[in-house]
Amino acid sequence: MIDIALNINAISFRYLRMLKHVLMNAAQEAAAIMKEYFVKTFTISNKEGINNLVTEVDHKCEDIIFDIIKKNYPEHHILSEESGEIIQDSIYKWIIDPIDGTVNFANRIPICCVSIGVEISGKMEMGVVYNPFINEFFFAQRGYGATLNDQRIQVSKTTELVKSCIATGFPYTYLDMPNGPLEVFSKLIRRGVPVRRLGSAAIDMCYVAAGRFDGFYEHKLNAWDSAAGFLIIEEAGGKVTDLKGDPYDPYKPGVIASNGFIHDELLAVVQGGEVRL
Repeated sequence: MIDIALNINAISFRYLRMLKHVLMNAAQEAAAIMKEYFVKTFTISNKEGINNLVTEVDHKCEDIIFDIIKKNYPEHHILSEESGEIIQDSIYKWIIDPIDGTVNFANRIPICCVSIGVEISGKMEMGVVYNPFINEFFFAQRGYGATLNDQRIQVSKTTELVKSCIATGFPYTYLDMPNGPLEVFSKLIRRGVPVRRLGSAAIDMCYVAAGRFDGFYEHKLNAWDSAAGFLIIEEAGGKVTDLKGDPYDPYKPGVIASNGFIHDELLAVVQGGEVRL
């Protein structure tokens, strides 16, 4: 086992290449299960809050991801949406959302994905987001850029918020706070800014990375929602912060992501300002 004090520079290229292979394999195997069950009948239950769904397919996808990780790296730490944490004394941590966009999946809406990030020594180093229904496989490794189906991607060049296309999501339990999710949404759309809500934060973030959206914000996410996506944005040349504008921490709830050019404007609106015309 590699000593916990070692950093990414001390890890061999061969080990990282194998880690990438296992990561991609885990995402592909889980996605195959998603596709298999998309046309089948499956059980659906509810977690905390209204319409915060989990399906038996979430668990099946999580199981196959766990099996692949444990077979190859039984000593690695795992954090997953459905099963919580498997804590290990390891510098490696897998952060897993077996199906991001479960409500979409449960309603047979093909805007959902497998999302897996790999953290090494407390820093996100690899991430995969895979939507098998439209065959879009996003990947990033720190320092190597971001790809969609093996082709390099980059963020958009839009420089004004009012000319941007933005994505957002709303929490299942509404945050009763000043300038909350609905208030920010209202300010943007009343100024004519197109705001989309796809139902998958991981896909939203990848679409920022690919230049389809110019920005994304959400008031309440968990680490498994954003672990892979935020690295993919950064490696595509974008910017990701918390709601205060500080460096992004996936273990804290709020996120603002953008192409970098509109970041300060979007941040100001989320913090209570108005859209500049």
